[in-house]
Amino acid sequence: MKTRREFLRVSALAAGCVIRFPRHAFAADEHGEMIYGVQLYMVRRQAVKDLAGILKAIHHVGFSQIELYPIAYDHPVADSGLGAVSGHFDYAGFETKVDYGRQLGLKYMVCPMLPKEQWNSTEGFLKAAGDFNRWGAAVRDAGMEFLFHNHCYEFKPQTGGVTGWQTLMEHMDPKLVKMEFDLYWLTQAGKDPAAMLTKYANRARIIHLKDRTASAPTGYEMGPSAEHFTELGKGTIPWPKLIAQARRQGIRYAFLDQDETAGPVIESMSESFAYLQSLKI
Repeated sequence: MKTRREFLRVSALAAGCVIRFPRHAFAADEHGEMIYGVQLYMVRRQAVKDLAGILKAIHHVGFSQIELYPIAYDHPVADSGLGAVSGHFDYAGFETKVDYGRQLGLKYMVCPMLPKEQWNSTEGFLKAAGDFNRWGAAVRDAGMEFLFHNHCYEFKPQTGGVTGWQTLMEHMDPKLVKMEFDLYWLTQAGKDPAAMLTKYANRARIIHLKDRTASAPTGYEMGPSAEHFTELGKGTIPWPKLIAQARRQGIRYAFLDQDETAGPVIESMSESFAYLQSLKI
């Protein structure tokens, strides 16, 4: 498949820098193959110094897609041969970025996390659900889909025993708000990712991949106590089963998103890519 060499000259919202990304290249083909990419959060430290260089390295590893992260919106880059169907946009000011996402040619606009001050109250999750419904409508009207990316804090019981996740699922309009399921964070929260994909099949659009070390404790808190990351195939998450299920459900994009790596990030990325290739799914 050929990359569509269409570039945008966008200065608004980009601190005066020129942003160049191909529109959504490497679209899923008629055979329904899973397309693997990298969420740029994984290379956030390296991208600050050399975004163009790190994109070339990702392409050299073998990935065909990136999922954009705010670091990419204010750094000029040359063509890397990578497609970008999805991008993360911060909760604060999300509504002001919708037209920007459309100009970038994205298929999905993703809110990756709620503000921390909203994590510990039902009211905070209710506010998020209302915001997501409104943003989802705006994103839909711009020709894209709005997604929310989970972590583990959403599953912590609030006052009365109701979790933030339950509040979101009850109040988010499934026609307007879809999900980017991070299968690591579902597992960290003590959830069965296969069951979650099944239960919310009508919402699931993208999956995030990172493995989890054996015997690691589950929990709802974010931070070092929740960081049991390892390369794909070295942990306990059943990737062949989950990726096959995602494909059956019509999910076509899976992004590697290992928050921290013990060794050099590109070496870690290469190891995970080799594992994905060995699955032949």
